[in-house]
Amino acid sequence: MADKPTIGYIGLGIMGRPMCLNLLRAGFPLVVHNRSHGKVEELAAAGAADGGSAQGVAQRAEIIITCLPDTPDVQQVIAGPGGVLAGISPGKIIVDMSTISPVATRELCAQAEALGAEMLDAPVSGGEAGAIQGTLSIMVGGKAEVLERVRPIFAVLGKTVTHVGGSGAGQVCKACNQVVTALTIEAVSEALVLAAKAGVDPARVRQALLGGSAQSRVLEVHGQRMLERNFEPGFRSRLHHKDLKIALSTAREYGAALPTASLVHELYSALIAMGKGDRDNSAIVTLLEALAGLNLR
Repeated sequence: MADKPTIGYIGLGIMGRPMCLNLLRAGFPLVVHNRSHGKVEELAAAGAADGGSAQGVAQRAEIIITCLPDTPDVQQVIAGPGGVLAGISPGKIIVDMSTISPVATRELCAQAEALGAEMLDAPVSGGEAGAIQGTLSIMVGGKAEVLERVRPIFAVLGKTVTHVGGSGAGQVCKACNQVVTALTIEAVSEALVLAAKAGVDPARVRQALLGGSAQSRVLEVHGQRMLERNFEPGFRSRLHHKDLKIALSTAREYGAALPTASLVHELYSALIAMGKGDRDNSAIVTLLEALAGLNLR
């Protein structure tokens, strides 16, 4: 264990908590911080140290990971008063595994480098199940040589690690991922609603589609959730709504048109207005069912 760097981890939510547990099981010394202290106590009982604050974590750790809900949260925790940059020192590495704006990411990276530190953006795909199982897909933006220093940590957290490009490239890749996933979830929802309205068993339709060119991971996993009416969150609808907002903002910044993503973003807005923002992102099917006059439990 002595040769393993001390890791700081800030953000012990639905993704952060299981990722921290995997790091502890792999023998990494861990210092943690979270806005809700009860989660810190839980990790402390598992062997982590309480960093006390974002600044405290940065002072005690060699590699500081953040996993937070949105761009303003990351900006506050890294660059705000008492944040990571207040406790950073030359040679340390910040790894942001949140899903945030690529533009903001590049600004934070420049601030870290001005203090002699390095920063990677490394958003993930795979949801809570991937975080628990250590099978996440990690999309990395930043310097290749910095990634190599962090790769042993990523090997504990994920199954696939892809160096996409320079600073911000990981976040651009994650925005692309969220566009594809959201649009596919919506398409699967439309297909199953159409089947139900036409009097055909949606389960058999899904089974047939899985054997043809429409086969996808979304059809397999989210389609099954829709059939089972299991909308306990693997990934909350309000967070996917937030991620699409980031994708659309990035598209505007760089002059790309995302017309269908804009429509699906509005559908998630409507789902949130129905009080279902904390349901799984597959719950968008319930909105389409309501529009079709289907009354399913």
